[in-house]
Order: sequence, then structure tokens, then C-alpha cells
Amino acid sequence: MIIRKAKGKDANELKTLYFEYLTHFPPKEEQDMEVWENMLEKFVQDENMYLLVAEEEGKVVSSVQMAIIEGLTHNVRPFAVIENVVTHADYRNRGFASALLEKASEIAKARRCYKVFLETGSNKESTLNFYRNNGFAIDEKHSCLKRL
Repeated sequence: MIIRKAKGKDANELKTLYFEYLTHFPPKEEQDMEVWENMLEKFVQDENMYLLVAEEEGKVVSSVQMAIIEGLTHNVRPFAVIENVVTHADYRNRGFASALLEKASEIAKARRCYKVFLETGSNKESTLNFYRNNGFAIDEKHSCLKRL
């Protein structure tokens, strides 16, 4: 397994992961893959944005997105937010997402983050147990959503 930041060349595989395994409502319109590629290349350069992928035999099989947000509290330390944890169905239960979450946590710790906050839209007990098993406390803080 190789863990790395996503690159522009990963756009199509990420689109498949997101639209087939992450979101229940993929967009109906065709995606401009040049926009995806350009955004991924921006993430490579941005020290506060991480779209990490796990690669197996040359294929992107899992992904985690993390943003580091500068803050004025906790002795002017940043915090991290993780979203979009997804693994291709054929590669689940093999440690890919756990390895990505561990790598994200290592990055956050190296960047002096005082916490890592994980957002999930799932209420499935198996998903919540997966996050618990990876060190995340469920229901310790509350998240409020306003759709725009």
C-alpha cells in the first residue's frame, strides 16, 4: 500500500470513488475533469489541504480529505477537519481507510493541531464503530449543518 497526496492524474479514480461509494446523490451533469485535475494539483501545493489516497497495485482504492484550520484558541494552535472517508467496495476491511486516518492524524500532530474533528453523514453503527476503533470519540461535540 502506498499513501500519498492525490495528484491531478487521480481525478477519474477519485470521481469513481466519490460518486459510486461516497455520495448517495451524485450529480447528474457531466463533470469537468480538467477542473478536478486543477483542484487536485492545488491541493498538492497547499500545506493546509490534504486529499490523501491509498494506492494498491497502481490503483487509488481509498481516500480521506483533511483541512487544517488556523485558530486563535488553544495557544494559537490549529485544528484539523476530516471528511470524505471512502474506500472502494472491493478493498474494504483491508486497512486502507485506517491507514489513511492514521496518516492524517500524524500530519495533524506534526502541524501542532490540538484536535482532529471527523465529519460523517453516516449513522450506521458499523461506520461509527470503525471511527471509534480508529480513535475518534462519537458524540463528544456536536456538528450543525446548514445546506446552501
